[in-house]
Amino acid sequence: MIRMLIVGYVFAIRSERRICAEAQVNLAYRWFCKLSIEDTIPDHSVFCRARHERFRESDALRRVFEGVVAMCIAAGLVGGEAFSIDASLIKADVDKKKRVPGNQPIAWPKAEEASHAVREYLAALDAARSNEENDDGDGGGSSGGGSRRKPPKEVSLTDPQATWVARPGVDPFFAYDANYLIDNKAGIIVDAEGTRANRTAEIAITETMVNRVGRRFNLRPQRLAGDTVYGAVRLLKWLVDRKITPHIPVWDKSTRSDGTFSRADFIFDQERNIYVCPGGAELTSSGNIDQGHIVYYRASKNDCSICFLKPKCTTAVVRKVTRDLNEDVRDRVRALANTEAFRQSSRERKKIEMRFAHMKRITATAQNLRRLVNFLCRAPPPVAVACPV
Repeated sequence: MIRMLIVGYVFAIRSERRICAEAQVNLAYRWFCKLSIEDTIPDHSVFCRARHERFRESDALRRVFEGVVAMCIAAGLVGGEAFSIDASLIKADVDKKKRVPGNQPIAWPKAEEASHAVREYLAALDAARSNEENDDGDGGGSSGGGSRRKPPKEVSLTDPQATWVARPGVDPFFAYDANYLIDNKAGIIVDAEGTRANRTAEIAITETMVNRVGRRFNLRPQRLAGDTVYGAVRLLKWLVDRKITPHIPVWDKSTRSDGTFSRADFIFDQERNIYVCPGGAELTSSGNIDQGHIVYYRASKNDCSICFLKPKCTTAVVRKVTRDLNEDVRDRVRALANTEAFRQSSRERKKIEMRFAHMKRITATAQNLRRLVNFLCRAPPPVAVACPV
């Protein structure tokens, strides 16, 4: 059945009924699925039930995928030095009309009456609530209320794990993220995982996938390329701590578009732990940490009140600047953007970006099989024939 599932993805056959009908008469499909002419094709209802129950509740698909990755490594298609990370939105198979605002209470059915998707969602809510209670009980709440998660804008009543995605110019829809970790040498997908469609989940699953390929295949990249979504300081520090060079643009929202001074216009003096403004005044910090990682630096009221640059600085009484506790990591990653190695990673990543356009209809396993077959079945180079004299 797994082989039939791969056939469906490779040849864009989305219906289980049609997959079974095609395998009934297509000898090539039968050969790939190891079915003789006399063997009976599974009924489409059994196939569908197995895909949604047996395959979902076991790690069979994971083992098949990792087996294909191991074959690609053995064939020399994986370099293991440079990886790229990205995600592709997968539209959820739900009726978007069946939804409610996320800030309203929802009367969910009992566990024994709820669908599998609803039970998973409720279990995740219970786990998150338990974690919040444990954090509150520690008494060290430097992060304060900032650690509380905001409720989702909309919740699907049929698949509440799906995320409501609303973008300019696009009709809103519920979706998931298909996350891929790709080796840059030949574009082999070394790990894949589905998550909810949000930045926090994408960052967390990146750490999980890098760790997993290290355990399963002993692959430990020297550099990781990604877009700005992965430029959060949490992931950058995680990579630097593991001696993985992040070739990722830093996620930075400090730049102002109204013509006033941005944080980059202020000079940080590390020895004195102060910022110096364009007018020469000092911004100091009380040492308090907000949300577990943000430090505020404020100018004095006297300095701001007599400063001739204040109209270009702030409309508030005093100017304040924020700094992350790991801002030194962000500065180091920013400096990498001007290196040839960073530009090389960007070029390699652009070569494999085309694969993400196919992810909505081809699984990672099927795509790796295609790459492997093309490599193994490559025609031998032509032999040069000497011309007679």
